[in-house]
Amino acid sequence: MSRKTFDKITSILGLMLAVFLFVAGGLVQWGYSFANASVSAQLSAQKIDFPTVTHNAKETKDVTEFFATHGGKVLTTGKEAQMYADHYLGYHLSLMPTYAVASAKDMAAQAALRATPDDAMAQAAATASAKTLDTVFKGTSLRGMLLNAYAFWQLGQIAMYSAIAAFAGGLLFLVLALMGFAHLRKVDAEEAI
Repeated sequence: MSRKTFDKITSILGLMLAVFLFVAGGLVQWGYSFANASVSAQLSAQKIDFPTVTHNAKETKDVTEFFATHGGKVLTTGKEAQMYADHYLGYHLSLMPTYAVASAKDMAAQAALRATPDDAMAQAAATASAKTLDTVFKGTSLRGMLLNAYAFWQLGQIAMYSAIAAFAGGLLFLVLALMGFAHLRKVDAEEAI
């Protein structure tokens, strides 16, 4: 095979690869923008005020600083959702029974109330267990939804870095392809590899 033919083939392949990487980078960049905008819009609509403190005396310094910095603002990013879910809701839910335990206690309290409907203690226990079950259910559900928003946002962050890598690779292959085309002019038509 002649050197000129080889250079032409590799330069065209390099150019095609550059175009592919630019298109892929554009699509991945779109994915990042979509994920970021969707998470921000959905979280903003919930109007969840980010607290300034978690009330967890055992939290690390970086968690305390994060809450102090972001406290008082409306929760809008995936990272804020993750911090709120894990360090605020997670901490407070850890002080309560799990949903399964709260549900079992509530069923028992409601059964006791049905057995003795006029018993004031049974009524108080049924009311308290229903409130606990409601709180645990809502807190656990909100925590799960916020962590899903965080996961979607995190995939968007990965897409952003992937887009940067694809654009950098596309630029590299474009430069190499152009250098290959420039080298074509210098190569003797008879030269072989």
